[in-house]
Amino acid sequence: MAQPFRSLIARDVRLAIRVGGGALVGTLFFLAVIVTVPLGIGPDLNLLSRIGPAIMWIAALLATLIGLERLFQSDKDDGALDLLRLTDAPVSVFVIAKVIAHWLGASLPLVIATPLLSLLLALEPRAILALTATLAVGTPALSFLGAVGAALAVTLRRGALLMAVIILPFSIPVLIFGVAATRAAIVEPDPFWPPFALLVATSLIYAVVGTLGAAATIKINDG
Repeated sequence: MAQPFRSLIARDVRLAIRVGGGALVGTLFFLAVIVTVPLGIGPDLNLLSRIGPAIMWIAALLATLIGLERLFQSDKDDGALDLLRLTDAPVSVFVIAKVIAHWLGASLPLVIATPLLSLLLALEPRAILALTATLAVGTPALSFLGAVGAALAVTLRRGALLMAVIILPFSIPVLIFGVAATRAAIVEPDPFWPPFALLVATSLIYAVVGTLGAAATIKINDG
């Protein structure tokens, strides 16, 4: 079980980071948003530092959505989902592998680029560390949540639109806790750890719910 699991993750990561893959498009979109916002707002560093965490989180959310609708589509087209039904492997394991690969290819580059791009938003070092930490633990929740929409998009028309409708409302707690934790690291005496702990708990809950929801949807679609 472990070897096919690792092989699936490695294959999907390679597909994501190749030319034309969703990871490259998402990273470029994230970069474009962060670079464009200071140009539009102007040289007001105080304003940039106040809205910087929210801008980074919104950009990360939108960048994560790019390519998510095809998370399971290629496996549906080449018959991998049909072969999965013939094996003893649980569908949930397949979903977890796909989501991990998506996070490694699409979200991890955003987390790595955050410290450098945060300088464009005039964030302090303490805020940069907090923002990077919140994105690292919060973006997996977006990927697992998006897996449910991606599973629905496999067989439904206008699946991308449906996925956005599903993901955006449920992503609000992630955005709230992520931005709140980052702001708490900037403005004292607001505590950092309570909203950060809530963000971690939200990611864990979404990991369970997203895995079970996507697996159940795939089974229904295959049936």
